[in-house]
Amino acid sequence: MSRSALIENVTAMLADAGFTVSDRCVIRPKSFDVAARRGEDLLFLKVLGNVDAFDAPTGAEMRRLGHYLHGTPIVVGLRTRDQELEPGVVYFRHGVPVISPDTAMDLFVEGVPPLVYAAPGGLYVNIDGDILADEREERGWSLGRLATELGVSRRTVSKYEDGMNASIDVAVKLEDVFGDALTSPVDVLDGADEVRDADPTPDDPEADPEDEPIVAVLTRAGFDVHPTVRAPFKAVGEDTERPSGLLTGHSTLTDAAVKRARIMASVGRVTRTRAVYFVDEAKQESIGGTAIIERSELERIDDPAEFRDLLKERGDDAETEA
Repeated sequence: MSRSALIENVTAMLADAGFTVSDRCVIRPKSFDVAARRGEDLLFLKVLGNVDAFDAPTGAEMRRLGHYLHGTPIVVGLRTRDQELEPGVVYFRHGVPVISPDTAMDLFVEGVPPLVYAAPGGLYVNIDGDILADEREERGWSLGRLATELGVSRRTVSKYEDGMNASIDVAVKLEDVFGDALTSPVDVLDGADEVRDADPTPDDPEADPEDEPIVAVLTRAGFDVHPTVRAPFKAVGEDTERPSGLLTGHSTLTDAAVKRARIMASVGRVTRTRAVYFVDEAKQESIGGTAIIERSELERIDDPAEFRDLLKERGDDAETEA
């Protein structure tokens, strides 16, 4: 299956599951293919045939976008170079959860989250330590007795009850011993933080020197500006005065820029952020919902309220087609 066909299938599946899906990001560079929202769940999805193609810089970018825009980065893929991705298993690449299309179907359409995750050494599950301790105490078993049943040490059983996860083999033995599953799902929609190494959000890349005047104006207007390097927009602005964000871009208003502005508008609608594109000269004030502002206009703006009003006027009310 081609990657384009795979993206179409995943997009259709998300729509069937009740997600609003953005236009596909077809302009390079692109760290994600589509954004999708259902209620408060916001996803940034990268769809790949071979997930080994997912590199560290793209993973870092997706994690930053997830942090600043309050969403979850996810990779949906078919295989690695060595094997097919197993259904019902969450893998990880560069801190981003990776699932197969079958796992995505179960999670998003059927509402059945995965129970298993891959980590160095094999496949593991979450053990609900409180339930395990309750089951053991109800039987009047000591830690040593349960350890003997499982073929592990007393210290290991104590760690399970304290929240340490277990291998598939141990989970099966626990189910045989107690007759009930003691596992809890992997929370993919929260980035699977409970089972991966929760390292900090990667630092922002350096802003291009040519972006500094724009960054300065946005900062005066009350935005914390986070440059991007692989997204279909140049930066994400976090509004310091209200719970909203801003996607920004800038260039000469070429055909490619018009396409980029349309993608930004579509992503903005899904992520509930405004989008603005700064240009040297423009004949329209909006492209598909992305506000178009000339650099000379930007340089004349001193009042943050004036900038916000201009964004609202051109982004919300002006839908001039390019």
